[in-house]
Amino acid sequence: MGDPKFSRRSYDTPSHPWQAERIKAEVEVVREFGLKNKTEVWKAQTILRNFRKQSRDLQARLRTGDDQAKKESDALLTKCARMGLLPVVGATLNDVLGLKEGNILSRRLQTVVFNKGLSSTVKQARQLIIHGHIYVNGHKVTVPGYIVSREEEPSVEYNIASPFTDEMHPMRASTEQVAAMAAAKAEEFARSQAAIAKADAEEAGITVEDGEI
Repeated sequence: MGDPKFSRRSYDTPSHPWQAERIKAEVEVVREFGLKNKTEVWKAQTILRNFRKQSRDLQARLRTGDDQAKKESDALLTKCARMGLLPVVGATLNDVLGLKEGNILSRRLQTVVFNKGLSSTVKQARQLIIHGHIYVNGHKVTVPGYIVSREEEPSVEYNIASPFTDEMHPMRASTEQVAAMAAAKAEEFARSQAAIAKADAEEAGITVEDGEI
């Protein structure tokens, strides 16, 4: 059980700390999502790793006709849908295996605040949250890494006492900025997904030309 005064680490660190390609990829993720450090990347990777492990184990048990595995797989898919990682209807355990770390990081409160246009930059979103300018379900949340569920996402808004509720606030993003940021984010996400799909195909030994994905 361990000493309750000393909580256990909730994430796994890389087994090989000095891998140039991995370090470069982590730096890009930290920059894209405005993270404080790589620890937040490792936390997302650990969550994803646990989901994938559950999915693989459940698929093996389902092939043996385990009734309990069916209940556990439904619970896993429901949880992923509630987190906004998978669609509410039609998701399968194979979809869980297809999740990427970006899917987890996109559900962080910091990313949701930025995507909703409540901040002009992803780093400003972190600052707004830490300084208590953001409400979730009518309550102040000051943790940028808080995972926002699908039900909670519409309730993400400014603190009613925050000066940012004034549309004329000089640090508040304009409507044009919000639209431009949304378009840029969508384009960036599409490019990243295409790159991931191409890398997966090449790893599987399939030759893919640019523009085919």
